[in-house]
Amino acid sequence: MIIMAVDLGLVRTGLAVSDSGEAFAFPRDVITERNEEKLIEKICAAAKEYGAGRIVAGLPKNMDGSLGERALACERIAKKIEEKSGIETVMFDERCTTLSAHTYLNMNDVRGKKRKETVDAVAATVILEDYLRSIKK
Repeated sequence: MIIMAVDLGLVRTGLAVSDSGEAFAFPRDVITERNEEKLIEKICAAAKEYGAGRIVAGLPKNMDGSLGERALACERIAKKIEEKSGIETVMFDERCTTLSAHTYLNMNDVRGKKRKETVDAVAATVILEDYLRSIKK
């Protein structure tokens, strides 16, 4: 099954997808959208386009594991994505994924505008890689 990961942001939302064997994760797109309803529509359209059988949405927990305002907003959006798309949507802890994405981009000397355009898709890829490892255990 193809799984799509979503790194929900206030301005940019990163998307990544797995292969059908759920072994590899690939960055796919960054959606730039501030309007929540339009964002949800675009995420659902992408899931349909990629043939996703499951959506994994990043849950930005606080470092102590508690849920803050942003995490609660992400849960609410993920529920709307599931309702609108009809695709199972699960939440997955995304602590430190953006930091990991920046590290990967540093290692590959990606800077400036290109970095800003790709970091969210790379963060979604990190979320998806972590999720795929968790379901293989």
